[in-house]
Amino acid sequence: MGTLIKNAEIANEGRRFRGALLIEGECIADVLEGDDAALATQLEQIASRNPQIEIIDAEGALLLPGIIDTHVHFREPGLTHKADIEHESRAALAGGVTSVMDMPNVVPPTTSIERWEERMLLGKQHSRVNYAYYLGATNEADSALSKPIPIKLFMGSSTGNMLVDRREALLRVFRQGAEFADRYPIVAHCEDTPRISNRMAEAQKRWGDDPAPEHHPWIRDAEACYRSSSLAIELAEKTGARLHIAHVTTERELELINPGKGVTGEVCVAHLLFCDEDYATLGTRIKCNPAVKSKRDRDALRQALADGRLLTIATDHAPHLLSEKQGGCRTAASGMPMVQFSLVSMLGLVDEGVLSLTRMVDAMCHQPALLFSIPQRGFLRKGYKADLTIVGRKEWTLEAGHILSKCGWSPLEGRTLHWQVKHTFVNGHHAYDRGHIDDSHRGQHLLG
Repeated sequence: MGTLIKNAEIANEGRRFRGALLIEGECIADVLEGDDAALATQLEQIASRNPQIEIIDAEGALLLPGIIDTHVHFREPGLTHKADIEHESRAALAGGVTSVMDMPNVVPPTTSIERWEERMLLGKQHSRVNYAYYLGATNEADSALSKPIPIKLFMGSSTGNMLVDRREALLRVFRQGAEFADRYPIVAHCEDTPRISNRMAEAQKRWGDDPAPEHHPWIRDAEACYRSSSLAIELAEKTGARLHIAHVTTERELELINPGKGVTGEVCVAHLLFCDEDYATLGTRIKCNPAVKSKRDRDALRQALADGRLLTIATDHAPHLLSEKQGGCRTAASGMPMVQFSLVSMLGLVDEGVLSLTRMVDAMCHQPALLFSIPQRGFLRKGYKADLTIVGRKEWTLEAGHILSKCGWSPLEGRTLHWQVKHTFVNGHHAYDRGHIDDSHRGQHLLG
């Protein structure tokens, strides 16, 4: 049957242009440049060859590659009271996200090939978008892998007994990552746990047993991030591994980023949107690790994203029930759901002049595909898988009823947004159509 998208403003590979796109089967059959009048003859020929073709008029809307979010926590298995693959992948679809890479700190944690294969099966059964899973490093990490799998390394305190804090174990993990450096970087959560523990003890002396949320960036401060990131870079240089620092949050860490030497950085949507001033109104809803920090840090992250020093945008989508977000720095869970509204939020920053549309597409689509050697995705190219989204201008206020994540809340509730996802295609399938999700469709293994 196929699909023809016409009258679109296409943003792809550093350019914005009027054009049309043809989908046949799972793939992009053609990308045509020109306005509707200039392409009239070609469009008529396409329609005449296939009278049953679906035609979408994208007048006034943007046509983008599908978003690739390389940092999500869909919580399955073991934590499905707060999130699961079905709900979170539906939320991703509604947000124009066509591919995700899911983190290993579930229950039991994904720290063996057997558990990784079990999660792959869960993805195949339940994910509405394309999927991949990280293998989690531990202090008892194997010295070799039988197949190349992206590694997630927690160098800061984490759940699931996954903190790697012994130097010999860290070296073993980085040597393991170096074996597949041509395909994947090691993705590292960098915070110095001894410093955080000391700061928490000091905070409890100053502010009580469960310090208020605004003290979170004091406890998990910039120095904790810088110390750990510096150590990770030292080990990467020593072993020849590539390193991608997850959720960079500080201005100081930016001086460590060096893509030419295999050290790249990810910035998360929350750290681009929020700063420490927002704890007064949002409290633990924006409590995450690493912490949302100062306005100066946020603005430095924005500038580094705009000029390319920070390579990718992700969400660290990490749902919890609101009941688990109660309390202060010690008791409230860290993390927030973001995957459904990441694209429209970043388009808001484009409107504000924080970054260009083409740089946003580069950071959310192109660079994730290149960084993780994802085949045939991340670009609107003839012959590539037809993963794409159409998003149009519409002013609306985010309310609880819009939220598809299982946890049922968002730190963005009450915000007025100016973009809305209209259509999402995954492997050529029209999986999201103006509020309707085709639940019969399943994604594919992203790294296969």
